Amino acid sequence: MPRYTVPGIAVEDAGTVIDLLQERLHALNDLHLTLKHVHWNVVGPHFIAVHEMVDPQVDRVRLMADDVAERIAALGGVATGTPGALVSARGWDDYSVGRADAIAHLGALDLVYTGLIESLRTAIKTVGEIDPATEDLLIGQLRDLEQFQWFVRAHLETAGGTLSTADASSEAEAARKATKK
Repeated sequence: MPRYTVPGIAVEDAGTVIDLLQERLHALNDLHLTLKHVHWNVVGPHFIAVHEMVDPQVDRVRLMADDVAERIAALGGVATGTPGALVSARGWDDYSVGRADAIAHLGALDLVYTGLIESLRTAIKTVGEIDPATEDLLIGQLRDLEQFQWFVRAHLETAGGTLSTADASSEAEAARKATKK
């Protein structure tokens, strides 16, 4: 719980927002590392397209994490960005695809983005009742993450408008489905 916060927000409410932002910080730091993992381990005929598509996403996600960490500090909290804290606090497994075809990685990334976007939407609903400045920050990030998922999904969409990864329940399954379009 912070000892002080920004004017107009109760310290207890700031604590709630800080906790939600810390979860977002972990998710963004994890996404940054996952995207770099994909960047380094993508192969196949679509290598260069995916390799080059991922790097701007990495850069933007790193900036998002910085914005979240700075908002935590502004609210009177401590932004924890250490690997150990991320691993012990996260509620999801490590990215499961190693060296793989570009389309396989995109199938798995679609699931990663879905989980991230769903949890971000939940956080926005909670924060929106307390702090419009933080809500605005998160809404902007949501817009960018949804655009990144659209870039990914453009490679997975069939001519009929369906996703090759539809109904996949794991990254490995999504990777397999993506390569069997």
